Amino acid sequence: MDVGSIPATTATAPSGRGGGRATQTLMIAYDGSPNADRAIRYAGHFLRAEAAVVVTAWQPGGMTSARMSTLAGGMQPFVDTQLDVGVDRALEDEAERINERGVVLARECGLTSRGTLVEVESTVWGALVAAAEALDVDLLVTGTRGVSGLKALLRSSVAERVLKHCHRPVFIVPAKCEQEPQLTL
Repeated sequence: MDVGSIPATTATAPSGRGGGRATQTLMIAYDGSPNADRAIRYAGHFLRAEAAVVVTAWQPGGMTSARMSTLAGGMQPFVDTQLDVGVDRALEDEAERINERGVVLARECGLTSRGTLVEVESTVWGALVAAAEALDVDLLVTGTRGVSGLKALLRSSVAERVLKHCHRPVFIVPAKCEQEPQLTL
């Protein structure tokens, strides 16, 4: 797992907050969707933390499920590594742009924020949980996609898996929130 080049904060909290305790830090899982935007707005409105790390998970193109299933089937397709590097760079660049939008939104919502990317090695939820541990955050914030019915049965949600596997508090903003929080800056 790659947790980007930005280290976690280590500043101490102001006196009166437990003396010597590390800065309270949120990790906001951000994929650029309207639900992720809503999660940032809710975090900015309801949570009081000194810092926020906006984390975007990205998956290299060489690890797509279609390619992996071909390789697992014993077929040895011609693999142009130069093409793979170009695809991976484009995917990472797109993830960086998405992450930058999340950082800007978090700042607009009153959060002192910075961004980082995590590379998905197996699952998105696993990358997010590992990033929360590596960054030593106090709270992980995520939105949901709002999938229900048959789609929900066929694939479990990233937010659900994060909630089940994360050893830190998780703040989930459901997709069905009908009203955006009123921002008061």
